[in-house]
Amino acid sequence: MVDDAVQTSPRSPVGVRVRRGVARSLLVVGAVVTLVGVLLLAAAWRDDRAIESRLGNATAEVVSVAFNRTVIRFGTPDGKVYSPSQGVLYPEGLEAGLLVRVEYDTANPELARIAGRTASLGFLPVSTFLVVVWAVLIPLILFLRRRPRRDSKPL
Repeated sequence: MVDDAVQTSPRSPVGVRVRRGVARSLLVVGAVVTLVGVLLLAAAWRDDRAIESRLGNATAEVVSVAFNRTVIRFGTPDGKVYSPSQGVLYPEGLEAGLLVRVEYDTANPELARIAGRTASLGFLPVSTFLVVVWAVLIPLILFLRRRPRRDSKPL
């Protein structure tokens, strides 16, 4: 015997609350993912501004390429050799052993990017990802928030 107060069919008050709670949770997830994407682009733009405000140029050797970072090594005019611990910004298409032109922040040589590449390279992948996320979430949220038809019989 099932107690009607605990029944969670999609048309019961509890079922409606659960569906709306899940819809709200999906909305929050979408908002957080969107915020992360926007912050990612803002951070890349900030790094570019820092490099451009104190621009240094050098030729760097690509030491290693991995999924999470690309390690380079370059020398500055004062004779010091740097290898940014976080890797180089915008490393698409690089292979170990290549010599590439880099631009770096002279006040912080740990901040380096491949010459000619900017934060605008990240706009297309981030915006495409966000469009796909919302293209999936919006129909799900609308489905979960729809009202059951009044003329149908409960299950």
